[in-house]
Amino acid sequence: MAVIGGLTAASIVLIWTVVVPVISLMLLFRSVPIFTRVQRNRFNAFLGLDIPQVPRRVPASWNPFKVLYMEAKVASTWRQLGYHLLAPLIAGIGSLLVILAWSGALVAIAIAVQIWIEDGTTWRGTLAMLVAMGLLVTGPWVARGVSALDEYAAAALLGPSLKEQLAQRVETLRESRAEVIDAADTERRRIERDLHDGTQQRLVWLAMNLGMARATLTDLPEPAVKLISQAHEEAKLALKELRDLVQGLHPAVLNDQGLDAALSGIAARAPVPVRLNVDVKERVTPTIEAVAFFVVSETLTNIAKHAAASSAQVLVWREGDRLHLVVHDDGEGGADPARGSGLRGLAQRVGSVDGDLRIDSPPGGPTTIRVELPCA
Repeated sequence: MAVIGGLTAASIVLIWTVVVPVISLMLLFRSVPIFTRVQRNRFNAFLGLDIPQVPRRVPASWNPFKVLYMEAKVASTWRQLGYHLLAPLIAGIGSLLVILAWSGALVAIAIAVQIWIEDGTTWRGTLAMLVAMGLLVTGPWVARGVSALDEYAAAALLGPSLKEQLAQRVETLRESRAEVIDAADTERRRIERDLHDGTQQRLVWLAMNLGMARATLTDLPEPAVKLISQAHEEAKLALKELRDLVQGLHPAVLNDQGLDAALSGIAARAPVPVRLNVDVKERVTPTIEAVAFFVVSETLTNIAKHAAASSAQVLVWREGDRLHLVVHDDGEGGADPARGSGLRGLAQRVGSVDGDLRIDSPPGGPTTIRVELPCA
């Protein structure tokens, strides 16, 4: 019996010291948004005041202590709770002041009437009536002042703070920028597809016909044969330039086979020997793939033009929600974004997706460019 009594007492203590407070706090935090919604609707309906809604980002969890902890960390929860505790006090004080003003006015009117009845029209009765009129006029002003105080407290405590407004604005701008980047990338893919399926095919057909004419029409006059040969060479050159343009817009292999195959292609075409190692098990978004591809492509182009390097190395791997790129060359170094538009363009392209670009290029070399891109 003693054991049972001890367990019962311990259970009661546990319930009242842990379970009840946790449930009470959870119910309190859950009820705060409901009360806030009611108050926002009240201000909007009766006073025409539109209080912006505070975004709530408390993650769902089965752990009540984690939910309670996350709710307690949100500053807007405590601000809204403070208003719900303050609002009855403001309303009570305001109502009391208005009641006192109008009650005082009635009392002053009664005193003025009594003085006029007893003593006739005297200055005391007039003074009491003036006080009554003043209190009658003061009542609405007091009510308006209390209402203004309530509006100010609601706007400051129920709505988002300046920090939250700035954070929400930054988030909106980030989403807008991501949508613009995705739209631009989609448009590049569309242009690449149209050029590949339309103009490029016509140029291929033209070059083939000119080549057949050049090979078969050998009995024509020399100027005509020369003209056909020049036209054939120009058609092949135009076809090569168009293929390079299409490749620069958005390589089809990047969509079809992924980053590894696309980087293998530009590494094979690079003027300097390139060692490539790509370890990306799961494909990232098309926008990030495009940024990674153009970063490596532009970097290898800069190496071939300016670095005087004998070899280069490209490493690409994914770690968590970050895609890492490292491009290393044994050239003469001295790469500076302030002196050329190529590296500035790389920095802008990486920054457009909230990536990070670091350049280590001392005079005399070597040069290492490290890039981190978000995958999520």
